[in-house]
Amino acid sequence: MTVKAAEGRPREGAEEQKPKIGVLMGGRSAERDVSLVTGEQVANALETKGYAVERLDLGESLLAKLQDGSIDCVFIALHGRLGEDGTVQGMLEVLGVPYTGSGVLASALAMDKVATKKIFCYEQIPTPRFWVARHCETDIRAIAADLPLPVVVKPVREGSAIGVNIVRHADELAAAVAEAFTCDDEALIEEYIAGTEITVGVLERDEVEALPSVEIVPANEMYDYDAKYTPGKSEHIIPARITEAAQTRSSELAIRAHRALGCRGFSRVDLIVTAEDEPYVLEVNTIPGMTGTSLFPEAAKAAGVDFPDLIEQLVLRALAAKNPTLA
Repeated sequence: MTVKAAEGRPREGAEEQKPKIGVLMGGRSAERDVSLVTGEQVANALETKGYAVERLDLGESLLAKLQDGSIDCVFIALHGRLGEDGTVQGMLEVLGVPYTGSGVLASALAMDKVATKKIFCYEQIPTPRFWVARHCETDIRAIAADLPLPVVVKPVREGSAIGVNIVRHADELAAAVAEAFTCDDEALIEEYIAGTEITVGVLERDEVEALPSVEIVPANEMYDYDAKYTPGKSEHIIPARITEAAQTRSSELAIRAHRALGCRGFSRVDLIVTAEDEPYVLEVNTIPGMTGTSLFPEAAKAAGVDFPDLIEQLVLRALAAKNPTLA
């Protein structure tokens, strides 16, 4: 497919060559190492498709590089803060540079687990009950007295299961909340629901579609950072071993969650399905990982979309959103 260069960024021979893509990776969050792997995978995929690629990182030279007109589109491969939370998206909006994935508001909402939960409640999307602990304002003993243990404690604005703990006894709660506070000034305390942990990717092509479900079977007690990114530490089963009714319902909820937050392009929705076939939505990831152990590329492959094609589709959608004549 031949694509014209983005409007306002003509280059010599741009009519005959594909756009130049800046792959923005690394960043300053706790997920920097994962982002670097994601970014390299994305860059390699684009290069196999014949795109000129420049690898970018957050830093003093980034703004100048984006302003000089040499980058036609940015593929955001950042994870966590200053990348997945709407901040970089806002900068690119101001500069007028097309970029992949969700916009400013959807990115900020999805990164904030409490904001996400409130929207789910308003939209009547089933999600586990929750409480919020605020640093220096919360009496943990008072909360513990009313909690229906076990619960899951998470930092409100962090990813990759960093700082997440399952609390089964009241005397473990204070330490779990304190660990969450090392990442954020708020902690989400969420009702623990036993069941099958699955994820459903959402991909926008001609229409918004749910990819095949992926069941996650971690070697650890939970699908933590180690289980996510260490080969062999988790098993991914496609499709998930749940009933057809639960599959259908989970796909419907994933699309509803994607739309409720205003996501764009793609997302990955994490759910728990109980033994009674009831799915509960946990959270939405607006920039799913693209590493060798990542879930979204596996689901896309199961749907017949190989990795280079997936990455190219996301780039073309970003360019088309900015200038429909590029599609």
